[in-house]
Amino acid sequence: MKQYCDGGEAILEAFRSLGLDYIISSPGSEWSPVWEALARQKVNQRSGPSYIDCWHETLAVDMAMGYTQITGHMQAVLLHAGAGLLQGSAGMHSAMLAEVPMIIMSGESVSFGEDPKQAIEPQWYRSLSIVGGPQRLVEPVTKSATQAGSVHTLYEHVVRAGEYAQRTPMGPVYLNAPLEVMLQEWTPRDSPRRVPPPPNTRAKDADVEKIAELLAGARNPVILTDTAGRDPAAFVALVELADLFGIPVGGRAVFANFPKDHPLHLGSGIQPFLKDADLVLLVGCRAPWYPPSHKPTTGTVVAIDENPLKGTMVYQSLQADHYLEGEIATSLHLLVEAAKTASIAAGKHAERRAGWQREHDRIVAAERAAEAKAKNGDKIDPLALVGALRQAMPPDAVYVEETITHAGILQQHLPWSQPQSFFRAGGGLGQGLGTALGVKLGAPKRPVAALIGDGSFLYNPVVQALGAAKGNDLPILIVVCNNGQYRAMQTGHLHHYPDGVAQEADIWHGVAIDGPDYAELGRPFGFHGQKVERPAELPGAVRNAMRAVSDGKTAILNVALSR
Repeated sequence: MKQYCDGGEAILEAFRSLGLDYIISSPGSEWSPVWEALARQKVNQRSGPSYIDCWHETLAVDMAMGYTQITGHMQAVLLHAGAGLLQGSAGMHSAMLAEVPMIIMSGESVSFGEDPKQAIEPQWYRSLSIVGGPQRLVEPVTKSATQAGSVHTLYEHVVRAGEYAQRTPMGPVYLNAPLEVMLQEWTPRDSPRRVPPPPNTRAKDADVEKIAELLAGARNPVILTDTAGRDPAAFVALVELADLFGIPVGGRAVFANFPKDHPLHLGSGIQPFLKDADLVLLVGCRAPWYPPSHKPTTGTVVAIDENPLKGTMVYQSLQADHYLEGEIATSLHLLVEAAKTASIAAGKHAERRAGWQREHDRIVAAERAAEAKAKNGDKIDPLALVGALRQAMPPDAVYVEETITHAGILQQHLPWSQPQSFFRAGGGLGQGLGTALGVKLGAPKRPVAALIGDGSFLYNPVVQALGAAKGNDLPILIVVCNNGQYRAMQTGHLHHYPDGVAQEADIWHGVAIDGPDYAELGRPFGFHGQKVERPAELPGAVRNAMRAVSDGKTAILNVALSR
């Protein structure tokens, strides 16, 4: 038994130096050097990342993304050649938009069998090569895309890719490792270093003081946030800041940014109050209003973010008057400390806080009344589904949402009070199941529910995701929000042609979905499934599904919605 030490070992050693937990892969034939290195790792009882095999490239990328979002730990994804990169590019685009760090690698051949000293399989010459290199395929959807040209630079190339992926703005970094490079002999470092974590960025003291002064003098401040909750520390810090100044918090939820049971939480209900705000704090908001340049207030706007101006966006207009650039949790803590130094106590804004609590209570009462009313219909309203989830799901449940028509309803009504309880699968459709499985991989003790529209569901690699759930012991609840159509298609059509022929003649294209009974799709894997068509069936169906999940089986609920 020969113990090789080649480029495959260099890659694995770099992953160890970066402290990666997993190599998540939808692999190709170029990866035999890494497979051999992983086999040596096990036989030699060395510590290092575990290997997860996926049946689809987008699924592999999405699982890495979900895992990183809930743990904060970057992972590696190994894909196959050019075709594999194209398959995984939708997931890379989502990771890029979400600023999720990730190392993505694939290989190629650069000798095409012409090197008499190195036999290379013929598929590279006949089918798999990309003119200019595979990195050309993913340059628009990664932070960086480059090639390792020598085994002597391969280890540092991978380490640099991991370090760069975690620097602001974070994102996926692609590295092409040709098969000929990986097969070359490699000499390990005498004392390999443990790569330090990325440093936290911090706003300037002068900027903190300026924003603290604005807060102290504001009569009617509000906070909008999309993504503050990606960091649990920022979730906590935002609560502290809001409590201190009596500021309501709302906005579009990409993460669980603020506890729903907090008296200052307004969610989307904050929109009518923006016009009277004299100070708006955009805490992790990349697109707070639309059209972008039409801000709804004459008040001062402050953007608080590590990376407020997004290079991933073709156009962006925050209308910000001030920026507080640095890690969000740190910036919020600095504002709180500045306020305390200025002797601003928690009780100073008690009257303002009490007014917003009354508004919070009114919004919550209206939501519960709407949910209660929805139970009484013959068909299942989306609010009845939320009500059933509220009753049956435990407080530590994690929701991964990938819908279009029902996104606003779910984000406003789903219950959460803990950090990392909600994740919006963004980018192109088809990322929800993989993200949910990655979240479950990172939080195995928390129940995870993927809420996916029937249209969105059909964009996902469903069979491959169910295989990953079974093969890696990742039981999740999948709720298909089934209204039998791509409602967004019809909504867009009516927006532009409200009095057109399609409306008058009831002729719609690209709208109807003649889908299967989604609950049956888990049967080959031994999963629980149920189609739910009446409101009265919902509570029991959710409880039965959660019992199956507790028993280690993924459950699929096909919920027929009225709209």
